Amino acid sequence: MAAPKSGADVRRIAVIPGDGIGVEVTEAARQVLDAVARRHRIPLAYDEYDWSCRRYLTEGAMMPADGLDRLRPADAILLGAVGWPGVPDHVSLWGLLIPIRRTFRQYVNLRPVRVFPGVSSPVRGARPGAVDLVVVRENVEGEYSEIGGRFNRGFPDEMAVQESVFTRAGVSRIVDYAFALARTRRSYVTSATKSNGIVHTMPFWDEVVAERAAEHPDVRWDAEHIDALAAKLVLQPDRFDVIVGSNLFGDILSDLAAAVAGSIGIAPSANLDPTGTFPSMFEPVHGSAPDIAGQGIANPLGAVWSAALMLDHLGHPEAAAEVVSAIEACLSDPATRTRDLAGTATTREVVSALLAQLD
Repeated sequence: MAAPKSGADVRRIAVIPGDGIGVEVTEAARQVLDAVARRHRIPLAYDEYDWSCRRYLTEGAMMPADGLDRLRPADAILLGAVGWPGVPDHVSLWGLLIPIRRTFRQYVNLRPVRVFPGVSSPVRGARPGAVDLVVVRENVEGEYSEIGGRFNRGFPDEMAVQESVFTRAGVSRIVDYAFALARTRRSYVTSATKSNGIVHTMPFWDEVVAERAAEHPDVRWDAEHIDALAAKLVLQPDRFDVIVGSNLFGDILSDLAAAVAGSIGIAPSANLDPTGTFPSMFEPVHGSAPDIAGQGIANPLGAVWSAALMLDHLGHPEAAAEVVSAIEACLSDPATRTRDLAGTATTREVVSALLAQLD
């Protein structure tokens, strides 16, 4: 991954705990980060921001007008989760998460998926060690564009139009990233498409993928229609290495793959600007889970694994590997699994187990 944009010794981390269990799992991730940073003598400094749905309800905005300018000097951003009853999801996402992704050119959404020892997958045959894949999602264009609108509101002929945007530059760079990543793994890329039904954007996607694949002759690749790919991800999850997809397809496949791995509670993600020009952002996939917020039972491993991805991105792969090893050890012990993994451990107990492993 790219080196940090800052040449300073101290790594400045912008922390946005957000809503619900985001606050709890972010604190857990910080405790683990501090422990591993001490071991590896990595100086970290945190700038915490209370940007959330609570802020929206009191001040009318998820973050202040100069929020992006405040984040810009950071080496990385650690996000907990956003979302709360009473605030529509499109408000919370388009008021915080998506502006960060797009302003800071975080065009790669990286979601590693593993079946860990001790974690039971709901999918027969998804065995520990056999399922180890990464979903590479295009993160700033595609189906999630802002182009479109609502017309004739309130009338019988009311309509909504949403435009997809696929650029040659955008598709090329995400595909190149996927092929480069595959070269460090098992050298196999699967492209998610739907060119048999979506007549313009998906054939264009396929053409660009084939062009870029020709520049990586040492990496095996194929393409799968999204519906068949979703089925094969359940039936043959051990087949896949790196899956690259558009914004919508990558979003859906990464959550499906996390469920195949046993729990979305352990799923991490990284929103990357591979050039290092802007800060990248790291967040668990599970959301704010208002139904269990404040009970101390949230699974912190998605946030902790996201923090490990952050360490790797900042140029500390050994520290990142130690955190992932601690996660694996924690999951292998029934006493330190949370309720989403059929265990009884609290968030605090999981963090204590992680810290013990790092000691």
